[in-house]
Amino acid sequence: MMDDQIGRTFVDHFEQRGHRLVPGSTLIPPPGDPVLFTTSGMHPLTPYLLGDPHPLGRRLVNVQRCLRTTDLDEVGDRTHLTMFEMLGSWSLGDYPITQSLRWGYELLRDGFGVPHDRMHVTVFGGDDRVGPDEDALRTWQDLGVPVELTGEENWWDNGPTGPCGPDSEIFLWTGEGTPHGTPGTDDRWMEVWNHVQMRYHRHPDGRLTRLRQPGVDTGLGRERLEMALGRHRSVYQGDGMVPWTGGVHELGDLPERDLRVVSDHLRTSTVVIGDGVRPSNTGRGYVLRRLIRRALTTLWRHDPTRTLSDLPPDPVRRTLDRFRQPVPVDDVRDVLTGEEHRFRELLRRGRPVVLRRRSRSPLTDADYRDLHDTHGLPRDLVDTLLTQPSE
Repeated sequence: MMDDQIGRTFVDHFEQRGHRLVPGSTLIPPPGDPVLFTTSGMHPLTPYLLGDPHPLGRRLVNVQRCLRTTDLDEVGDRTHLTMFEMLGSWSLGDYPITQSLRWGYELLRDGFGVPHDRMHVTVFGGDDRVGPDEDALRTWQDLGVPVELTGEENWWDNGPTGPCGPDSEIFLWTGEGTPHGTPGTDDRWMEVWNHVQMRYHRHPDGRLTRLRQPGVDTGLGRERLEMALGRHRSVYQGDGMVPWTGGVHELGDLPERDLRVVSDHLRTSTVVIGDGVRPSNTGRGYVLRRLIRRALTTLWRHDPTRTLSDLPPDPVRRTLDRFRQPVPVDDVRDVLTGEEHRFRELLRRGRPVVLRRRSRSPLTDADYRDLHDTHGLPRDLVDTLLTQPSE
């Protein structure tokens, strides 16, 4: 039960319970939205979570591709990806958190076949302003799922102001043998599904006031669920990532974490290009440029002669097909290799600058900032230029 089948099972489960399907959109938010990319399934639904009536009703379900740059330094571990799919369900002032948690438990146990003893949850335990989430706690206790109470880890918000509230996170065991410990004590418990109670609005002065329409927002990471269902070691063994790790491997041997980083960044770049973005020095184009150059920097750290021209077309084709992007494979490859050419030229000009700066004294943080801001040379690339010989 992988890839598309996971999404179909999720959507069917909630449609059978009165939810209407909201079509997934591209990574590009609608005009006027201040964010560069869609970061969660709830992002396009924010006005409706705040009380506006949705044309499809008060029960919704969705599969949405998302992109987050906040976790870039964690990409390459077992569970983090820059671009991923979020399976979401929503109650817009309709059913309470208790119903959402029970339906979530039923889907994992009966729809996806997750054994009861491989589940663990966390629940908001309260702080100096809001008491513990007793509704979620009682629900999990009734279902017999072990619970760990936490603090701010189970308080959800989307920034310093706006809708927020307590959440309950469902973790699945990804280790060998009998599950033990808790999510707070053993990282083999992997978070897959977050159920948020949209109860409050946080004001600029920090005050919390009750929303006129409390709701429930849930988000389940498809790639993480696939990892757990397949008993994989990481999300990079899933259907969407295997073509990329295999394709990048053809460029040359890499340490496991570097292989994952390059695979993730090239896959994400492909989807971003498929959604119409091109490399530039600002906005979305800068994010794309940064991803491609991070991938190249990682590749060249081991062998500066490697080139994206040798990347096989299969992972690009399969990714474009997966996300139904009508873009020719050669167009994506032209964007990637064109950016590689510009980056090589930047390095050719930048190497003497770095070496001159280093000849005077060890580089300081101010030097690194100036090399980045003035010459477009990121810190990890500067370090590479200092330690590697020229081609």
